Amino acid sequence: MKKCSALLLALCVNGLTLQTALAQDEKTAMVPLPSLNDFSKGEDGWSFGLGLGVEYETAYEGSDEFGLEVQPAGAVQWRSGDNIFYFAGEALGWRGLRAENWLLEATIGFDEGREESDSDDGRLDGLGNQDEGAELVFQARRALDADWRYWLVSRIVTGDDGNLGLFGVGRRFGDQFDGTGSEVNLVATFHDSEYANTGFGIDGGQAAASGLPATSMSGGLRSIGIDYNYRHYVNDNWQIYGEALYEYYSSEVRNSPIARSNYETEVGIGFIYIF
Repeated sequence: MKKCSALLLALCVNGLTLQTALAQDEKTAMVPLPSLNDFSKGEDGWSFGLGLGVEYETAYEGSDEFGLEVQPAGAVQWRSGDNIFYFAGEALGWRGLRAENWLLEATIGFDEGREESDSDDGRLDGLGNQDEGAELVFQARRALDADWRYWLVSRIVTGDDGNLGLFGVGRRFGDQFDGTGSEVNLVATFHDSEYANTGFGIDGGQAAASGLPATSMSGGLRSIGIDYNYRHYVNDNWQIYGEALYEYYSSEVRNSPIARSNYETEVGIGFIYIF
């Protein structure tokens, strides 16, 4: 009787294990990282997700004012093997897995710029408006193990306003391979003088109009930061996500009159329906 019970238990465990594996295979993301939208569920072809998110964030870079912002979420994607092409909001891009441990990505997007009205306290008065501009983003992640538990990350952003580079390490939590769970990244960000002055510099005309001292920024370390991403399937179609970011500015950035705070932070939560 004990042998029969043991056999039955073993069959049940093996059956549950097989069901879990099959369910996991049905929703295998190209790379199991919660920070990446992947609606393909392991299948080639078109996929589409649409949702809404709410973010609580600083009003502009360096601001000590905070506010809520509602933003659309989701993307239109087309997957072919280890390549995904996507359109998400104002971004058009490609993501590809190479040699099982390299994730490469290229995106054309837009920087939203800055307006004097972004500060309700009038902290940007006299500095003028900065128009939205196109930018290219190149990113690479190198997995340090087979299941993408740890990785190195690098990102280059280049556009009309200068260049920015990001380098760091990341870790994934959870055993899922469907892109859910959570991850954390610790990064250092660098900018050239053009990018630095766009965000935190003050030229002669701006100084005269705003009453703030003229400030010229040099390139170098911009900040040290940490970000956290979470993603979870409620059912086959509904997905919830969360994200949090904290960025501590370098001493040069903190000394800019535009930087009313020593840090920038953002917290967001949202949902996506996958068609």
